[in-house]
Amino acid sequence: MQETPSRRARAWVWVGAAAALLALGACSRQDAESAPAAPAQQAAVAVVTAVAVVEPMGIEIEAIGTAYANESVEITSKASNVIVSIGFEEGSLVRRGDVLVELDSAEAKASLAEAQAALAESASTYERSRELHRSQVISNAQLEQIEAQLNANRARVAAAEARLADTVVRAPFDGRTGFRRVSVGSFVSPGTVITTLDDTSRIKLDFTISETYLYLLRLGLPITATASGLPGRSFEGEITRIDSRVDPVTRSIAVRAELPNEEGLLRPGMFMTVTLQGDVRPTLVVPEEAIVPEQGRVYVFAVHGERAVRREVQVGKRQPGKVEIVEGLAEGEVVVVEGTQNLRDGTRVQEVGRRPT
Repeated sequence: MQETPSRRARAWVWVGAAAALLALGACSRQDAESAPAAPAQQAAVAVVTAVAVVEPMGIEIEAIGTAYANESVEITSKASNVIVSIGFEEGSLVRRGDVLVELDSAEAKASLAEAQAALAESASTYERSRELHRSQVISNAQLEQIEAQLNANRARVAAAEARLADTVVRAPFDGRTGFRRVSVGSFVSPGTVITTLDDTSRIKLDFTISETYLYLLRLGLPITATASGLPGRSFEGEITRIDSRVDPVTRSIAVRAELPNEEGLLRPGMFMTVTLQGDVRPTLVVPEEAIVPEQGRVYVFAVHGERAVRREVQVGKRQPGKVEIVEGLAEGEVVVVEGTQNLRDGTRVQEVGRRPT
């Protein structure tokens, strides 16, 4: 049977309709495959958490200081003379009053002997004159003149004794001597340095603190000091002096602390790092990694159930690895410390570890 044109047209219409239905079905499947999963079907983000805890904490300040001896002096001669003996070893401990150096004393002894002889003569003359004065042989004026001569000779003896004492140089306090700058036979003048003497039983440590922390400073505040030349050692002391003025240029104040030095490890002139801490009080802290700064604000992700909730907080003092939370978090709340970069407010989380605070 021969196909008519009308039948052919109807056939083509059916074929086109079938093709359109097939294409529409394919698009629907494609859209379904590319559509995002519903929130309930999203995988949880693995995180490590920590608990916000309350612990003692204070503001920690670090400064750089220089060590000085408790007492320090350059040993010099008061007179021009020749050294005849040296009574100390370099770097040795000496006691107050120990003889360090003796100078030639022959001239001083001779002057003293001469002054003593003159004193003895004037004392004898004065005694005789008193007898004559009682007998009214000499006048009051004559007796006063003889007495004045007696007093002058006494002064000459005292001056001669002082010059003789100056020929012996003694240690003014307990301490350790430095290098010897002279030898036997050296001629020294007033001001010539013979050696140095340092009392290092205690060390004075001078440093400066910004005026911002002036409210923290007080006498007796404990400090800890370390020196690069003594690795692994720390030295405890306390503040003993606070300057009365703030430097108008650096806006800092000078502070002095004292450190016991029984072992003698600390030396004057050492460069030391000083750490001091303000009054310690209970403080709510979280690990530093929990802090998420964003556009001038600070956030943490607190874990509630299976969700991470972004919480704006106010931070305060900091210590290595820890931050004070002033506002926005309560003690015992759990915060995310690892995995925060993958979180948004309300993200499902799975705790895979807990870090001690």
